Amino acid sequence: MEMPTLSEDAALQAAVASTSRPEADRARDGERHPFETLTFWGLQPGLTVVEIEPGRSGWWRNILEPYAAATGGRYVPVNRPTEGMGVADGTADMVVVARAFHNWSRDGRAEPYLAAFFKALKPGGVLAVEQHRAVEGLNVADTAPSGYVPESWVIHAARRAGFELEARSELNANPKDDRDHPFGVWSLKPTRTSERDGRTLTPDERAALDAIGESDRMTLRFRKPYAAD
Repeated sequence: MEMPTLSEDAALQAAVASTSRPEADRARDGERHPFETLTFWGLQPGLTVVEIEPGRSGWWRNILEPYAAATGGRYVPVNRPTEGMGVADGTADMVVVARAFHNWSRDGRAEPYLAAFFKALKPGGVLAVEQHRAVEGLNVADTAPSGYVPESWVIHAARRAGFELEARSELNANPKDDRDHPFGVWSLKPTRTSERDGRTLTPDERAALDAIGESDRMTLRFRKPYAAD
């Protein structure tokens, strides 16, 4: 497992610390480690970064977009990769995927999406992944409905698409997360689902789930081979 070598990227530090980020976003930094995670992924000034399905809250976007603007880079949000990656083939420096593989594994999107990422990245480009992590050895079809997938499944899928696994980090690991929650990963922060299908959490159950914090997550860095076509 690799921990990031922290560099003095003043622009990234400023983007993370900026009060223009929503207060709720900044409150999660202690559990999501944005500066350390982006450093581990290899973010640098001037890169073209494509984020897949940034979501309505735009947690990573609220850092990546102003960082790109401040450093002469480019931030490209993409919601439907197979319809277009927003960049010319072979020109992206980094593709960021956060908390999405559990959805893609359920409807067959993982393979075509990974192919699109590979095509968009330049040789040597990085596929950066953050994902809720299931217990190893379980079937992804059984775990994905709860929001978790095995790390080995993500690695295998990315390798099949042509990527090389360059590094894995325990930066976003959470040993308190046993993955056994009434409403899957959405029982935990930040979603904190407390009622569904006639089931309502007791105050003690809610407090116990809040004490866990956010999910246990894999943090992976893949690279498109330099010799790739």
